[in-house]
Amino acid sequence: MPMQFREINRWCLVATLFILIGACGNSEDSVLQERPGTPIFHPTHEPSKTNAPYSDIVQVDNLYFLAGQIGKDHTTGTLVEGGIEAETRQCLENIKAVLAQHDMTMANVVKALVILDDINDFAAFNEVYKTYLPQKPARTTFAAEALAAGAKIEIEVVAVGE
Repeated sequence: MPMQFREINRWCLVATLFILIGACGNSEDSVLQERPGTPIFHPTHEPSKTNAPYSDIVQVDNLYFLAGQIGKDHTTGTLVEGGIEAETRQCLENIKAVLAQHDMTMANVVKALVILDDINDFAAFNEVYKTYLPQKPARTTFAAEALAAGAKIEIEVVAVGE
């Protein structure tokens, strides 16, 4: 009996999630997809990421989930020099580039997740960050040891499109 109860709860949770995801979209957006709530895994606009095992951006109705960006200059393939401020600026420029591919700007960002290599960089990062996102999207920030490619920061965002 307890196993059946768990199975029913699992299906109720799945059904609730589908209803909530579908409620986030505009009915006019369903023209873009066969079924509202169906994820669209957009191809990258960066040639160097063509074979990456992830999508730069995934769309569900009018929500866009961007992969985390580090302070890598995509023209050189290396992290920018200049410390946390330079890497933060490059992260945000990379995010702007992904959003622009989908006719959005930083004003469309509603949520940010920021991972710092060193929490002592918080104030310096924040000074750059607030110039790019003055609308103050919801944000979570924490520190973690050893980010990809030796980066000092990684930022991912969620945006709402038209």
